[in-house]
Amino acid sequence: MSDNDPWQSWYQEAPSADPASADKTASMPTPGQHRPTFEPAADGYGGYGGGANPGGGGWGAQPPLVSPPGTPPIAPGRGGRGGGRRWRFWGQPGRHGRRIALVIGVVVLLLIAGTASTYFWVNGKLDRSVSLPAFSGTSAGTNWLIVGSDSRKGLSTTEIVQDHVGFDFGTSDSDSLMLLHMGSGRPVLISIPRDSFVDIPGYGENKINAALAYGGPSLLVKTVESVTGLQINHYMGIGFGGLVSVVNTIGGVRICLKTALDDSTYSGAVIPAGCHNLNGTQALAFVRDRHSFAISDLQRIQDQRAFLKALLSKATSPGVYLNPLESFPFASTAASSISVDKGTSLYDLLQAAFALRNPLTGTVPISNPDLQTGAGDAVEWNQAEALELFGALQKDKKVPAGLLSGTQVG
Repeated sequence: MSDNDPWQSWYQEAPSADPASADKTASMPTPGQHRPTFEPAADGYGGYGGGANPGGGGWGAQPPLVSPPGTPPIAPGRGGRGGGRRWRFWGQPGRHGRRIALVIGVVVLLLIAGTASTYFWVNGKLDRSVSLPAFSGTSAGTNWLIVGSDSRKGLSTTEIVQDHVGFDFGTSDSDSLMLLHMGSGRPVLISIPRDSFVDIPGYGENKINAALAYGGPSLLVKTVESVTGLQINHYMGIGFGGLVSVVNTIGGVRICLKTALDDSTYSGAVIPAGCHNLNGTQALAFVRDRHSFAISDLQRIQDQRAFLKALLSKATSPGVYLNPLESFPFASTAASSISVDKGTSLYDLLQAAFALRNPLTGTVPISNPDLQTGAGDAVEWNQAEALELFGALQKDKKVPAGLLSGTQVG
């Protein structure tokens, strides 16, 4: 075979400077010969010997592995085969893990910055137009006066007709009046019938809903404080148009009815029995309907409490407040639709919203639901029980049993 055979290097080692090892060609074993094994040879050459034939047979001695010039030695435990890797940042190698950690950190900072900017933006949209009167008594806990007025502000002519609210653009009355007490125990939500016959400071005895028309939110707050003994710390009011907008923005509110409502003449409520996701127009009709019930407004205020709880339960559910596509529009619309006192912040509203998810509920104790007065049919409170109820809240104590009967949807 020629010395220039290109395949020579495959079966024959390069010539050695050692004469004794100059002829070390590798020959394939013939039948019957000892077959090569792959056990490390003990010949000191680092090759694979022939087991019982040290230093020879098999594939012959192999040259030791040599790193390229300039390659630093591989320290144990610093990479390479058999050295292992130091895993960090959730199982990622160091440099790659640091990049992941940096990306996560940037995302977290952006979320915090976005949340903070959104909070201050929504907080700045609040209509802080209500001035609370001075209060000279003592009252524990925090009390909210939640008012639903019959204001048509923001409604178009088409919407007024569609929502069955009439074209009365005069002074606004309080169609819905609720007191929320937040203290050391379970929150308490109490409805005050709009026809409650009370003394309105400076105007004499009348139905309590007239206070809003006589002197606005400030006089209404002063009237409630004088008849309950509780300091009103915060005020929140919403009109017809605001309610419709808020409900539509959140995608409707689920309400379950035991019996069908059919009040097409007055409120426009025509809702079959069963569970329904009410849109803004349907929700407004539902909370205004009193003609479908024998006890009229006394059932309506229960429906209003149930609706408020359902609305706030949905608004404060993780599916809404963790979803920017829903929470941001809702917060923006709500802030634009309500009026609050000058000392109320968005944080205060969030606290009230979570308190309304599961409060103890009821109506002011009543002795006569059909009191005949110069102002028309009115509602007379049971003074002894009412004083006991508000006296407990004034001291932030547990409400005595039997004073609040809960809420049943009509």
